[in-house]
Amino acid sequence: MKHIKRTATAVALTASALLVSACSSGATPDTTKNAADGRPIVNKENWPEKIPTSGLTKDLTLPLEAYMASYEDQVTVEQAANDLQQSCMKDYGIDLTLPRAGANPPPSDNDANIERRYGITDRAETEKYGYELPPALQEHTKQTMRDLSGVEVEVLTGHAKPELPKSPEEVKAGEPLAAPGQNTKPARAEYNGKKLKTGGCIGWSKDQLGVREADPTFVAQLAGDSLVQSMKDDKVIKAIAEWSSCMDGKGHTGLADPYKAMDQGVTNDGKPSQESIALALDDIDCKKQTDLVKIWFGVESAIQDKQIADNKSQLTGIKEQHGKEVTAARQQMAATAQ
Repeated sequence: MKHIKRTATAVALTASALLVSACSSGATPDTTKNAADGRPIVNKENWPEKIPTSGLTKDLTLPLEAYMASYEDQVTVEQAANDLQQSCMKDYGIDLTLPRAGANPPPSDNDANIERRYGITDRAETEKYGYELPPALQEHTKQTMRDLSGVEVEVLTGHAKPELPKSPEEVKAGEPLAAPGQNTKPARAEYNGKKLKTGGCIGWSKDQLGVREADPTFVAQLAGDSLVQSMKDDKVIKAIAEWSSCMDGKGHTGLADPYKAMDQGVTNDGKPSQESIALALDDIDCKKQTDLVKIWFGVESAIQDKQIADNKSQLTGIKEQHGKEVTAARQQMAATAQ
């Protein structure tokens, strides 16, 4: 059961991690296009759909998704913050072009990761890629960045540029190793005759947008718990057993659940093999034959309905805060575009 819990929680949190990595690149673009091949840095055609339009999860949304920030909304807030930070830096006489948000989208729109929450679910996509992500989602759009000077880091962040950690040879006996980014000091009080902002331009941009540092994983953790609980439900256990039996009949023995099939089918080089595609197609066909996705989704939806009832006040607050941030971000971007 520990393995199941780790797997289920990882599935529920995968999209969240991807969103963070996609929106928090430390790179700065030279132009609005990738210098290597001329592709647009931000290509919305590669952004995930808010609700699946194909496959076994077509039109499905879990109750907790109403309280999750969509990828589009996260990109909107991130880009608005970038615009404000650039403007703030310019006020200090520093020209800085920050990354374009949305350049490297995740495979799912939000933390539910519904398309792969119960394993792969889209047969048309599987015929091409097996268990792998489409090539467009495996590529990484690079945005080159110059190294920031010490004073630029101070103006941007409100603290001094982190000192490099000591090498093991330089550490005295009994002295702890410093983690990267640990050795930071407060920024200078002013630069170019102007007082630095609390938290630097980054902190100022958050204040302008009303961004609050709430627990970013609360909803995702609830979703992870609901997935774990659903796997203990008799209806889901029975449906998974029937799926496993179906896979046995197709020559894929010893697969206890769809996550095991994914583990087996993912290739080392990210390129699907004939064998992995065959396994993936049988996986989806057995899900359809046993109605696994519909059953699992129904059970988990009921669990999430109870979670929402039990945590209504906190979830409502999170949803309202998301709404305020996105509204402020849209207004800021509209003002910037004028």
